[in-house]
Amino acid sequence: QVQLVESGGGSVQAGDSLTLSCAASGGTFTSLAMAWFRQAPGKNRECVATINWIGGSPWYGDFVEGRFTISRDNVKKTVYLQMNSLKLDDTAVYYCAAAGSSYSENPDDYDYWGQGTQVTVSS
Repeated sequence: QVQLVESGGGSVQAGDSLTLSCAASGGTFTSLAMAWFRQAPGKNRECVATINWIGGSPWYGDFVEGRFTISRDNVKKTVYLQMNSLKLDDTAVYYCAAAGSSYSENPDDYDYWGQGTQVTVSS
């Protein structure tokens, strides 16, 4: 079974930048797409961004507002999320996920999940 491990979370001030990484390992990696989700206390899990292993084609949730960039390294089997101009509302646990489909923002479409990494933004 594929294993996903997130890293790079931490505490920053509003306006700062942070880059998250998600490394895939174990099993046979046949997923076509990767995604970043986030979930804050009292809120539903929402899709931050998605990207295909082949062709890229990044997609972002409306709340990203041009502040984040998702990218991938096919050799390292690693997906990144570069976050700029962080706001208080960005505070959440961020999860990476893998799916056999593409362009999906529905968490039910994803087969593998990481443990999550906490991002805390303070004023």
